[in-house]
Amino acid sequence: MGKALAVLGAGAIGSSAGADLTRAGLDVTIIDQWPAHVEAMKAGGLHVKRKDGDFDVPVRALHLCELASFNRDFDVVFLAAKSNDTRWLTELIKPYLKEDGVLVGLQNGMNDDAIASIVGRGRTVGCVVELQAELFTPGQIQRNTTHEGTWFTVGELDGSHTLRIREIAAVMGTVGRCDVTDNITGAKWTKLIANIMTQAPFGLFGLRNYESMALPGMHEISVKLGREALAVGTAIGYRIEPVFGLTADEFSGSSDETLVTAMKTLMSHVGGGRTAPIHDHIKGRRSEMAFIPGLVSAKGRELGIPTPCNDAVVELDRQINEGRLNMDPANFERLKAMIAAA
Repeated sequence: MGKALAVLGAGAIGSSAGADLTRAGLDVTIIDQWPAHVEAMKAGGLHVKRKDGDFDVPVRALHLCELASFNRDFDVVFLAAKSNDTRWLTELIKPYLKEDGVLVGLQNGMNDDAIASIVGRGRTVGCVVELQAELFTPGQIQRNTTHEGTWFTVGELDGSHTLRIREIAAVMGTVGRCDVTDNITGAKWTKLIANIMTQAPFGLFGLRNYESMALPGMHEISVKLGREALAVGTAIGYRIEPVFGLTADEFSGSSDETLVTAMKTLMSHVGGGRTAPIHDHIKGRRSEMAFIPGLVSAKGRELGIPTPCNDAVVELDRQINEGRLNMDPANFERLKAMIAAA
């Protein structure tokens, strides 16, 4: 694909993707709002640490303010920002997206409708991401999933199989395995369920994923969280989709078995890392959990479906965001007590 690509949002995921895309010889511009990180990329490129080999790669990096004088439009923009930042960043990049260009959301959550409301459904492509990485030092990426352990699926919002979807899948294939689906909304909700079972509660404790998963009773709470999200998604009309590269046979079984399969597969790839809300809380930033378990809680209220487990996670996360509660393993007892009371 000899086209102009942009990675908008150079956090851990965006930087990991931008490094691999650049390393593959593609025409990539990385754009971010963290001045120190952009300056580090300008000066020395990106240094990526991963189990299957570290590497350094020079990259083209821009501050947000430099877009105005860059004088270039993009064929494909990969939006790798937190859900909180979806709308304003999409508005920012819209003038720089070609008329026949496309914006691909490399995000957790269900943000495609928000993106489409700004750039149009015809210029929006959905994507599910399984890539775990950490960024605390400018220019330095700790990528916890190997290239082989990284997985994406992309899809048109209307489910059609198009040439551009195949081209985007080929581009993302330089970052990890990339499949194409005709059920991108269902795939994104399935990933959202897996995040709700793991990322959402683990972000309250500050522990590594495997440490959180080993807490007595955590597995049962994770399944309850997943059941609530599955019930809400089913009521909306979403069809569960195999994710993380699993086959339909591997993803078959009862609802609980399917949920646990997704959760265990995700944990097998990212068990040693710390989940994204922990990174946010460490950096003093608001997490995006209002768009993940918070979405389940909100939709559950609309549909009359009780979601007490998700409600408890959202409330504790809100208290951490507001500085009224510290991220701490003691929050596990608070979570259990709130669920029991409900």
